[in-house]
Amino acid sequence: MAKTIINHPSELKQYVGKEYGVSDWFTVEQEAINLFAQATGDHQWIHVDVEKAKKLSPYKAPIAHGFLVLSYLPMLSEMAIEMKGVAMGVNYGLNKVRFTNATKADARIRARFTLKEFIEIPGGYRYINNAIIEIEGEEKPACVAEMIAQVYPTPS
Repeated sequence: MAKTIINHPSELKQYVGKEYGVSDWFTVEQEAINLFAQATGDHQWIHVDVEKAKKLSPYKAPIAHGFLVLSYLPMLSEMAIEMKGVAMGVNYGLNKVRFTNATKADARIRARFTLKEFIEIPGGYRYINNAIIEIEGEEKPACVAEMIAQVYPTPS
């Protein structure tokens, strides 16, 4: 799917209740999983020990930390949607985050974005995206979440 171009943040309103962005596929590499383990101190064998995971894991491979997969959401969003006319954008938070499936090392993921809510605020807009991070070849997604963001348009 081609990147959705939004020329001004006010145009978001037309997408309420609609899917309006799908990212490209992205590979979650073992090296990134290892770096995340180092950064967080979470070195559980299911994430970082390839041989042990092949033998003992029900997935027969290491899996990514759920929060690593979640951390890719801003990048996946940028792949899917380009918003012009923004002086400042703020990731305002997350709601209802659920990790519904394990993401194996070297799996490919992508995100689908549906606009749930669009609210005018002083000087800008707050919006909520339903985000689903899919795993290629899997029926259940890796993660579902509501992303809350605020944008302030470039003064005219």
